[in-house]
Amino acid sequence: MAAARDLKATEMAGAEPGDDAVELAKRHLIQPWPFAGSVGAEARALIGEGDGIYITDGTGKRLIDGPAGMWCVNVGHRREELAKVMYDQAMALSYNTPWYTMNAPSAELAMRIASHAPGDLSHVFYTTGGSSAVETALRFMQFYNNVRGRPEKKLILSRGGAYHGSTYLSASLNGRPRDRDWMDGADELVIKLSSPDPFRRPHGMSLAAFTDFLVDQFRDTVARVGAERIGAFVGEPVQASGGVVVSPDGYLKRIREICRDNDILYVSDEVVTAFGRLGHVFASGDVFGIDPDMITFAKGVTSGYFPLGGVIISERLLEELRRSNHPDAMFGHGLTYTSHPVGCAVALKNLDLLEEGVLAHTQQVAPYFQAQLKTLEELPLVGEVRGLGLMGCVECVADRESKDPLQLDKDVGKRIDAHCHELGLLVRPLINMCVMSPPLIITREQIDEMVGILREGISRTMDDLRREGVWQG
Repeated sequence: MAAARDLKATEMAGAEPGDDAVELAKRHLIQPWPFAGSVGAEARALIGEGDGIYITDGTGKRLIDGPAGMWCVNVGHRREELAKVMYDQAMALSYNTPWYTMNAPSAELAMRIASHAPGDLSHVFYTTGGSSAVETALRFMQFYNNVRGRPEKKLILSRGGAYHGSTYLSASLNGRPRDRDWMDGADELVIKLSSPDPFRRPHGMSLAAFTDFLVDQFRDTVARVGAERIGAFVGEPVQASGGVVVSPDGYLKRIREICRDNDILYVSDEVVTAFGRLGHVFASGDVFGIDPDMITFAKGVTSGYFPLGGVIISERLLEELRRSNHPDAMFGHGLTYTSHPVGCAVALKNLDLLEEGVLAHTQQVAPYFQAQLKTLEELPLVGEVRGLGLMGCVECVADRESKDPLQLDKDVGKRIDAHCHELGLLVRPLINMCVMSPPLIITREQIDEMVGILREGISRTMDDLRREGVWQG
């Protein structure tokens, strides 16, 4: 043991703050979502700085930030207004405990968030990100039903293709391929329904029939399991990390009605779609016409400048708790950084920027973004281009008729990403898909540049696949 400590001390002594970050990462950093064969021994693309819609990698190469970080850098990189607010708030009050004190930015932000929320969603509980926001919503559902004398009403409905987080309970809802292959979860609490992906609907089924199938499956599941046992349905308005899946028109409204009729809480997971991604602060009401019982948010609330998330909760639910026979029942849930003053101050300024022009700009350029991406369907490797607002996905298939997602080459997205990186664009590869969600400040000219690079990246990948005999097209 002493020898191991000495060796470690020697290695650490040889490391200098200016050492190459790639080598330091390989020796000391565990990346998210690693594979066992490289865990704790890998380095990923190094990013040095950002400016507007662009980032610069470790070699000094300038790239369009196609994913906007992770769906989150909504107002763009290097916004001095946000950096200044962060500094000013930290100098005034860097932290306060939320257990028995509060701060003014969190109260003001809660009011402004509530003013944009649909229905009677009026109160905000802050978290540190999206996973903890979904976790909070689910724990609140459990607490709510316990207080109301319904301890058996705890099951959660989720869907194939869903992504709701990385904490234990939120991750249990995930329905993407490979997410749960080696990970445990609260499977006894979760019921998975079919993905609402129109592209993957049964061959020959109309869109209307597919919608009816999804709704009937939901209704039949509630009848079979029993509404008295189901506490919540959690759904993204657009399934983001599942491949920007836009469900059929009217589907979400019909699901909302079933939830209302059966006293099942509808949790709209807007971690990605909120704060401008679809041109509105919240998409649930303004885009999809639904009024959930709770909305979760994160990412764009601070444009990624500070970790912050939260849950907006219906006034009706809180009033029912206040009227219960258990006034001393405690919602035993909270985080050290709940209502963080710096995060809330940054979010307030970020909301100013959205309201003062970024939302309007997004609404103006989104149709052009979608139309330009759609032109990529001319390429024989592309099975479908889909999206909404400033969210888009290019799904590649080996054969358009069978919609085979390139069974012989599951990493086609990474191939396209590598070519695009060389050409000046960072994309987000998801197996056989490329996801795009650029900063909301992107211009039409920059959209042209982005789509042009993506077209060339896909074309080069097609050449690679033909040369290797993986695909002929």
